[in-house]
Amino acid sequence: MFPIRLAVFKEQFCRYYTSPSKYINITLGQNQIFVLMTNWILDILFPKKCVGCKKEGTYFCNSCVGNILQTDLVCPRCERLAMGGQTHPVCKRRYGLDGLWSLGIYQDPLRAAIQILKYQGAKGLGEILVDITLEYWVKYQPFVLDQIKKDRGAGWVVIPVPLYWWRNNSRGFNQASLIGQILSKKLGLAFCEGLKRVRYTPSQVKLKGRERKKNVFGVFEITTNYQLPASQGKPTMNSILLIDDVWTTGSTLKECCYVLKRSGAKKVWALTLAR
Repeated sequence: MFPIRLAVFKEQFCRYYTSPSKYINITLGQNQIFVLMTNWILDILFPKKCVGCKKEGTYFCNSCVGNILQTDLVCPRCERLAMGGQTHPVCKRRYGLDGLWSLGIYQDPLRAAIQILKYQGAKGLGEILVDITLEYWVKYQPFVLDQIKKDRGAGWVVIPVPLYWWRNNSRGFNQASLIGQILSKKLGLAFCEGLKRVRYTPSQVKLKGRERKKNVFGVFEITTNYQLPASQGKPTMNSILLIDDVWTTGSTLKECCYVLKRSGAKKVWALTLAR
């Protein structure tokens, strides 16, 4: 993992030292040259390595991208096979998810990529994983993308599952928020930090199904960023792509969906990198 940490240091170094500064009077051209030179030097000192095969040059080589194992999409309620990941008609609930889409199975190399993104701060992986997701969408046109196209993006908003403020500060960022922001820009959709965690909860990692559900019960609330216009009586952003990194039992995403639909959301699709 040492080369990965060096690459992350390089990424953070570049972000800090190559950002235009109001205190330094340099032209745009000079700044671009400085960026290129700095990246060239740091690429030599701290080369990126593939999370799968450790080949230098990128966090995720084409060969390892091809090794991401995908599986059939399932209904988010019963977790049985479902066309396009849509919730089965008999499984639909008033405050339940309308569908679930995941890029792949939670095992290497995808698992390694997600863990390095989350715990080592390799934010460059976020854009790579979103690009892989969109490349897959272009090839296979998932049902949720068809719905977005049908609406021409109107009323759709990307909302990430939030971290508690303490965990967000200690980690330095929220991986779901990072993925959501990148995805929203590439799709041309609105982005909103529409949810917040109102209390600290233990990590879900070592908890079982019922424990996970109990752990997140009543944890989320709507933020002031997501409002109901008084004149219309319903939110303008009422179709939601709810973003998280991994679907395990779905307890967190289901609780978020419940809060969003109680607040007026019409449609909520869960989107994760892995399941």
